[in-house]
Amino acid sequence: MMEPSTRSDDLAKRLKTFMAEEIYPNERRYYLEAERLGPWSVYPIVEELKPRARAAGLCNLFLPAAHHADGLSNVDYAPLCEIMGRSLFAPEVFNCSAPDTGNMETILRYGTHEQRDRWLTPLLDGEIRSAFAMTEPEVASSDATNIGSSIARDGDEYIVNGRKWYTTNATSPACKIIIFMGKNQPEGDDPYRRQSMILIPRETPGVRVIRSLPVFGFYGVPDRAAEVLFDNVRVPASNMLLGEGRGFEIAQGRLGPGRIHHCMRLIGLCERILERMCRRAELRQPFGKTLAEQTVTLERIANARIQIEQARLLTMKAAWMMDTVGSKNARREIAMIKVTAPLMAQEIIDTAMQMFGGGGTSNDHLLSAAFATARLLRLADGPDEVHRNQIARLELKRWRGTDPAFTGGSADVLTLEEAEKMASEGLWPKPSDFDA
Repeated sequence: MMEPSTRSDDLAKRLKTFMAEEIYPNERRYYLEAERLGPWSVYPIVEELKPRARAAGLCNLFLPAAHHADGLSNVDYAPLCEIMGRSLFAPEVFNCSAPDTGNMETILRYGTHEQRDRWLTPLLDGEIRSAFAMTEPEVASSDATNIGSSIARDGDEYIVNGRKWYTTNATSPACKIIIFMGKNQPEGDDPYRRQSMILIPRETPGVRVIRSLPVFGFYGVPDRAAEVLFDNVRVPASNMLLGEGRGFEIAQGRLGPGRIHHCMRLIGLCERILERMCRRAELRQPFGKTLAEQTVTLERIANARIQIEQARLLTMKAAWMMDTVGSKNARREIAMIKVTAPLMAQEIIDTAMQMFGGGGTSNDHLLSAAFATARLLRLADGPDEVHRNQIARLELKRWRGTDPAFTGGSADVLTLEEAEKMASEGLWPKPSDFDA
């Protein structure tokens, strides 16, 4: 039921070839440029490889079949995402990196013709990049109803005020458009109809990128996280996406596919890490025998393979459900993969670090940057706790109003009669004269 199409298989072969010929050989250069140029610059190697990927027909593969003539289903795109995820900088080369994919899909699905012409076209062409401003430093943004930034109507304009952080990609010189989430109905009855999303060109007066934010010491690799201030920013009323109070609706529409992408990229990253673990295990010989001959290593390798397969199957099931019954009906599976995949990746990468010893904590073997990415993704798009709460609530709801006699799932306390019957039928029934 989750078999990718022949088109997906063909793209996968071409992607693997491109990765081998263009991506892996240039990774060291990418990291050197990121270190030397910093998060406020465009990295030349990425700009060199983008036209080659486009010429190979490997750009914008994320486009959804439901909204684009050349788009792929989630089941078709998922294995391609896994291949790209083997390298932390590859998705940008293929114009398939966050937050651009989510922003492009948002504008494609919810934008007006004018908004698409102005922003979607140059984003798809790779001429510009984008940012997504949602999380705020002053509130617990894991509960998005807490978001306090304001979007106030003033005639033919909106005035936007707020302080955002972990606004991915905001430090890139190529970033030209920001999707901003804030409240435009702060006193509305429905807490999920108070938020809106609006398009803000980055160069609009009042938009100020305060600082680049490192993730475990990594600046701009691969995400350019930033703190951004919006101080009395004025934009045309036509920049509103979908309509006032539709922010949560848009968020749910964009987050489902985005979580599939994140999880499949992590699975691809873990496949590469596991390969390195296996090769390392046969190279190192502590205490007279290779790591591969030691039971603890075999157990760790086996567990890693099991975890990867479990995560992939669950993610592919979520992708299939999104294609067949929609994101809303797949929300339990989407939440489950968002918990499972980053935890799986974090554990496997940590195991690899142990196997690589001190070198595993350096930048020699990809592991430190991979670990930072996996750990970050336990927070991005909602922390583990939020997803677990949603999964549990859905599970509780699943059994309400059903008959436990049909499933054998009763949790009721035994009645006195049932307890006495159980006692009389048990191995040691109570003697008839015990209570005399």
